[in-house]
Amino acid sequence: MNQTTNTILMIRPVAFRMNEQTAVNNYYQKVLDGLLPATVNAKAQAEFDAYVEKLRAVGINVIVVDDTVSPDTPDSIFPNNWVSFHETGDVVLYPMFAENRRQERREDILDILEEKGFLINEIMDYTSAEEDEFFLEGTGSIVLDRKNGIAYCALSPRADEELFIEFCEDFDYSPVIFEAFQTVNGQRKHIYHTNVIMCVAETFAVICADCIDDKAERKMVLSNLKESGKEVILITEEQVNSFAGNMLQVQGKDNERFLIMSNAAYESLTKEQVGKIEKHCKIVHASLDIIEACGGGSARCMMAEVFLPKA
Repeated sequence: MNQTTNTILMIRPVAFRMNEQTAVNNYYQKVLDGLLPATVNAKAQAEFDAYVEKLRAVGINVIVVDDTVSPDTPDSIFPNNWVSFHETGDVVLYPMFAENRRQERREDILDILEEKGFLINEIMDYTSAEEDEFFLEGTGSIVLDRKNGIAYCALSPRADEELFIEFCEDFDYSPVIFEAFQTVNGQRKHIYHTNVIMCVAETFAVICADCIDDKAERKMVLSNLKESGKEVILITEEQVNSFAGNMLQVQGKDNERFLIMSNAAYESLTKEQVGKIEKHCKIVHASLDIIEACGGGSARCMMAEVFLPKA
């Protein structure tokens, strides 16, 4: 199995704003006072377009699908939470915590991929778990080491343990389960998505070990990363607040590898951390300030990796 792909699916927003339904447990979202919704969306679109341009400039194949005005899906810019695409030709649909995010799942997006020559063999649909209030939000909740068959998951209101184990059994991954926290008003609260605190690339991993409060769990996660041959690059909780954990390694032209992140994430890194990453691959970063503030997600959340085989 490959760890990186050259093809990324991205959804261009039409009515992006802060989603009140996700703000209950995504503590990275901020209310931007004094900005009209239309202004927020226009700024988000400008960030989105510039970001896509940067990815395409290094030879990444970006498939852009426009969101629709109806139904109301303020978070559609983060498709990696509702769908994942696998080398086996499997497409996985995931159960979402926020009711208005469930509307993001669109069959026509799968049709678009098929029109572009990708093969879809089977659709694995876990979405019925929503009826029982169990959730698992795609590669937000699950960080995959595809090459070594390991899946990392920080349990939270959006990542159910039993559902995660079911996913691992279905797709033959070894589960690594832990809890990750952030400090909110002096209290330790669950971090909503695993991919906010960790990124697994081919030869390295970026992780905030300080978010894993249980020492035994922390040790287990770090030893799994090291034993699978990754150089572990540690980041701080403060850097997590700048989305430094929300990165993704992608293939550009001539199979060159790039680590994609936001400007905020890049600017939060130390020279030493940047040096460690650049030993492995180049960095591409773009301004995502409005998207990060209102959406509480960053560069990685915006990219759904397409590993599907070509017809």
